[in-house]
Amino acid sequence: MLVECQNKMVELSSGSSAKDLAEKLNQRGPDQAIAANINGVLKDLDTPLHEGDKVILLNFEEAQGKEVFWHTAAHVLAQAILRIWPDAKPTIGPPIENGFYYDFADLHISDADFGKIEDEVEKILKENYKPVRHEFKDKKEALSRFTNNPYKSELIGEFEGLITGYSQGEYFDLCRGPHLASLGKIKAFKVMRTSGAYWRADKNREMLTRVYGIAFPDRKLLKDYLHMLEEAKKRDHKIIGPKLDLFSLKEEGPGMPFIHPHGMIMWNRLIEFMRGLQRDAGYVEIKTPQLLNQELWQRSGHWDYYRENMYYFDIEDRHFALKPMNCPGCMLFYGSEMHSYRELPMRVSEFGHVHRHEASGALNGLFRVRSFHQDDTHIFMRPGDIKGEILGVLQLVEKMYGTFGLNWRFELSTRPEKSIGTDADWEMATEGLKGALDDYGHPYKINEGDGAFYGPKIDIHIRDALGRSWQCGTVQLDMSLPEKFQLTYVDSDGEHKRPIMIHRAIFGSVERFFGILIEHFAGRFPFWISPRQVRIVPVAERHNEYAREIAKQIHEAGFACDVDESNESVGKKIREAQLLQVNYMLTVGDQEVEKKTISVRRRDNIVIADLDLNSILSTLKRESEDKSLTSYFEQV
Repeated sequence: MLVECQNKMVELSSGSSAKDLAEKLNQRGPDQAIAANINGVLKDLDTPLHEGDKVILLNFEEAQGKEVFWHTAAHVLAQAILRIWPDAKPTIGPPIENGFYYDFADLHISDADFGKIEDEVEKILKENYKPVRHEFKDKKEALSRFTNNPYKSELIGEFEGLITGYSQGEYFDLCRGPHLASLGKIKAFKVMRTSGAYWRADKNREMLTRVYGIAFPDRKLLKDYLHMLEEAKKRDHKIIGPKLDLFSLKEEGPGMPFIHPHGMIMWNRLIEFMRGLQRDAGYVEIKTPQLLNQELWQRSGHWDYYRENMYYFDIEDRHFALKPMNCPGCMLFYGSEMHSYRELPMRVSEFGHVHRHEASGALNGLFRVRSFHQDDTHIFMRPGDIKGEILGVLQLVEKMYGTFGLNWRFELSTRPEKSIGTDADWEMATEGLKGALDDYGHPYKINEGDGAFYGPKIDIHIRDALGRSWQCGTVQLDMSLPEKFQLTYVDSDGEHKRPIMIHRAIFGSVERFFGILIEHFAGRFPFWISPRQVRIVPVAERHNEYAREIAKQIHEAGFACDVDESNESVGKKIREAQLLQVNYMLTVGDQEVEKKTISVRRRDNIVIADLDLNSILSTLKRESEDKSLTSYFEQV
């Protein structure tokens, strides 16, 4: 029989499995053939294949591959803990962004126990069990396997459809799967930390013990990961941000950041940079209300499906909600007047302030907040515009991320099982996105069946200086909202037609992107976006007047500049400026006053002496206009 794998036809004998396919393609490494995506559905490798199946063999480097790998590792963690503490009751153990956790009732452990857990894990991995899937015939049979575990029984009672479990050696767990074909693929394992967690995230339910872990198919990957964590601690935006007086988080507004004056300098430069790019690309900008009535949110669908994450209240006997997203407001803007095909594509941007209720335990600095700003854009267009508009967005992505030295990758997610719209609509939309990606020429990955219910999408992942991946930007085609809001345009044939719409965000959340930049640069920002660009350091009080004259001219040239007139020594003034990550320290003493020159010290302690102010201003201007990531002041 013939099956398709990664766009190639492969011949297999009848009855072959995905594992046989992996063997034939020589994908035997610990990081290879983690699981299989068969016709858009994630499956175990022992799943039989049939004529014409489309198969993607998932490797560890892929998100779905990591999820399967780490979910299997979570079962290994639970197995080890039950061998040591047999009275513990396992509840749930999902993969997360980095690794996995497992929650237990009747378990009390500390960091001192991590070593013996890891020793037991090592024994289990050497036993190299092959996880085996079991299908229960009904809920009764499933419940009989967990008579002593009320948590698993509660989950089973809520399940609809087929209920499955997996065994590895003596350990059996309720699980949908899939899992690794064998535990031997796990070559490195570490218990990271433990914490408390409420059952079902409900503070009125039992407190459980959560154990976090990480696992890899190679020991070097674990070593690199632990090194990255150490480096990440040094770059933590929650520490650097307040230290540089960029932002703060206060109990009076949990999850709602306060951006300080120096932070606002960066914030405004970010926004203006994006505004400039959008202005050049033909965008218009709007501002819509933060508070809109219940009828609007019902019309958009958010009231029924997103209400638990919305802040809502009554005003004069009517229900209102703070907007959790900008889209419905933009739909009202577009629908406020009739449009001609000559106006399309219409590119409408908004730096909208939105609010979403996040659980307090999920809040994380600027990365996970309740109040944030999105650089949303909605592009209204005709079907024939799709490819060109997507290509324009991808070019905008390159200009934005490339300016900060961030690498990026694209993932195209296609039609899921449950979706709206016709086959023709989906084919047109998907081909438009795919065609733009092909023409753009940047490598991309296809996630079959992972699109939104209302259209395919491109997710944009950026990689920072530590190699960490962040999902920030997204480009989504939407065939739902234009229909719900009855949006139209008059086409060249005089007929009223429904526009195709793109949702587009590049920062995603401005707050989150701000936090990523703090960690990416470790607070050492490029000159053009730095909140502390220049500091004048007079050697003695008699040099203060000359320092002020220089500062005035630098400020008038458009750069952030101040003078340190404290009575501290020059060395201490320089050290203080370096701790605040000032880009350039301009030292003036007797010699500089006499010659009307200045000594420039970079924050890496490179000194360029005897420069005149015009030369300095010219260099600062070039470095700022070029948005350079490196200094233009070079040592001679």
